[in-house]
Amino acid sequence: MNAIEIRNLSKSFRGLYAVDHLNMTVPVGAIYGFIGENGSGKSTTEKLICGHLVPDAGEIRLFGRDYTDAGVRVRVGALIENAGCFPNSSVRDNLMMQAINLGLEDRDGEINRVLAIVRMEDAANIKFKSCSLGMKQRIGIAMALLGDPALLILDEPINGLDTDGMCIMREILVDITKNYGCTVVISSHILGELEKIATHYGIIRQGKMIMELSAEEMDSRAQVFISLKTKDVRGAMAVLKQHYTDVRLTEDGGLRVYDVDDTEGIVKVLLENGHVVSEIWRNKIGLEEYYIELMSKKGADAT
Repeated sequence: MNAIEIRNLSKSFRGLYAVDHLNMTVPVGAIYGFIGENGSGKSTTEKLICGHLVPDAGEIRLFGRDYTDAGVRVRVGALIENAGCFPNSSVRDNLMMQAINLGLEDRDGEINRVLAIVRMEDAANIKFKSCSLGMKQRIGIAMALLGDPALLILDEPINGLDTDGMCIMREILVDITKNYGCTVVISSHILGELEKIATHYGIIRQGKMIMELSAEEMDSRAQVFISLKTKDVRGAMAVLKQHYTDVRLTEDGGLRVYDVDDTEGIVKVLLENGHVVSEIWRNKIGLEEYYIELMSKKGADAT
């Protein structure tokens, strides 16, 4: 069973499609990275899943049931845009108000549970307005986790966070899926961070899903390349182009030889032509480069 199955979902505003016949599948237990440029339809899709907007057409199923089913709606938690907390109330009081709103019975126990998940047990009595951005994002996740949802929808939760804040957020999201059995859909522009935790990806452009793939599929499609540094970069590049098809300069003054996994051969060719290699290593393109190349290809196809 999948946590989310969407078929031909559409939503328009003033005659323009924000979501255009979109298809989407999120397996149970996944951390699903939802990727797309600004205005691509990510937030609108998430709001449709959460019931904040009504679709023009299409089908949304959560855990095999229609998304409007009351029994499945209570299994969904969300943090979209901001936590919606009262600034002069404490973290605990804000969580208590949400727990009351949800009709939870063991409110204190549930609040203690979610505070522990987001590593904020010691900050429960701090006023919300005194919290850092990272703390506020974690409070929003804590509020979304009240009631122990099976599906968590997060819209840009790591944007604006410092390195420590992003590290803590990664730990929390992995913990939620591994130890609490929650499926997570997370949109983010910080693809390098998303790549560290996502098990699946969905790439959206102009309201259409252009690709869905697992992290394993992403890794298998990523181009292999050899990076190297040498004193005469342009001279070395001219030599390598005589032997290899795709050789490129990098912004940091190095070279990349794509679709090749032969460091010894590259070093030998350069040495025979008077170029000493100071550094050389094998690598693969990451999610960000893969995404940029995919978008450039799609843009070229559109023209």
